[in-house]
Order: sequence, then C-alpha cells, then structure tokens
Amino acid sequence: MVMTQDELKQAVAKTAADYVAAHLPIGGIVGVGTGSTANFFIDELAKLKARVGATVASSEATKKRLEGHGMKVLDLNEVGSMPVYVDGADEITAKLEMIKGGGGALTREKIVAAVADRFICVCDQSKLVDTLGKFPLPVEVVPMARAHVARELVKLGGQPRLREGLVTDNGNVILDVHGLAIGDPAGLETAINQIVGVVSNGLFAKRPADLLLLATPEGVRMLTA
Repeated sequence: MVMTQDELKQAVAKTAADYVAAHLPIGGIVGVGTGSTANFFIDELAKLKARVGATVASSEATKKRLEGHGMKVLDLNEVGSMPVYVDGADEITAKLEMIKGGGGALTREKIVAAVADRFICVCDQSKLVDTLGKFPLPVEVVPMARAHVARELVKLGGQPRLREGLVTDNGNVILDVHGLAIGDPAGLETAINQIVGVVSNGLFAKRPADLLLLATPEGVRMLTA
C-alpha cells in the first residue's frame, strides 16, 4: 500500500492520541511539540478535550494551534508534573536518540521533554537512521556569539551555516551544522552545550525518547530502546 508522507503522519498522530487517551489520567497535562507531525497530533488531541486538563506548548506556533482548538495552554512554570510529551523528530536511531530543531523550537522542546515523565516520539519511517548527522544539527546561539560558536563548531568537525531569516521564540539565531557523522550523540551534545554562547543544541541523547511510534505503510510500529 502506497501512502503519502502526510497520510503516514496522520496515522501516527492518531496512534499517539489513542495512546494518550489510554494512559493519561483524567485532567492530566500533555506536552505538545512543534512541526508538521505535531500539528496532526494537535488536531487529534483536540478530540480528547474532555479528558485533557491542559497542555504545555513547545513553541508559539503550537500554542496558537492548541488555542485555536479551544484547548487550555499553561506556561511550563505553572506545571509541577507532566505525564507525557508528544513530539516529532528530524532523525531518530534505534536507541531513540534524536536530532530535533528543524522547526527552530529545539530549546523549548528540550525543556518540555525534561519535565515530562514519558516522551513519545512520533514520526514516519524515513526519519529512522543508523547514525545521526545526515540532517544538519541545529544549534541555538545568542546572536553576539554567532561567529565564536561557528569557529568552535568547525573544531568539532562540523560545517555551520546560519539559518537565514529565522529568529527563535527566545530571540536567538540558529546555526545548522552540516557534515557530521555522530557516533557519540550524548558526548557531542555535552561538548556543544559547553561552548560559550550556545543556548542549546538539537541532539536529544541525554534525554532520549521513551517510546517511538513509527509510521510505516504496514501500520504504526511501537519501538522502545
């Protein structure tokens, strides 16, 4: 069966909503990611408004879409615990380590993921890779440190390029690092975060996903590390 990428995203979004419906305590809080697959999930989650107490958005765009469905959105600082966070990935391995940030929301996504008890990644089978790095690694940087951070990233073996025309929700810029084959995702995540001027980077290895819902033409697979 031939399915379009949007049909695969729709299928995995529905599976994620079904998972939330089965596991979320009534009145529980759901963290919601950013991007095209997350948008499909938001549309499915809206059907569960009676069960979901509130949501936490990882970006202003996600907040706007949630509120458009009439869903309550809380600031993360108002939340003491969060049972589940659902988001996509630009690349993910069998260990559920990821590159995220293609939509520019990596820092807020990483913060929300850190608070959640369970991180559910939703994506289609094209995102599953053996080694991270073919997708350029996003690094969020304080603007005045852009040139310094770029030089340091070159020392780590990357080829950083400024993402033109983008300012993050935090008022920063993004360097997309090309040419990496990331054999030690957690080690590289730590090394990049230690560069002065880096806010965060798109490696989600120190806090990987707990469950991957992977859309394939044969159905949605559930994978754990």
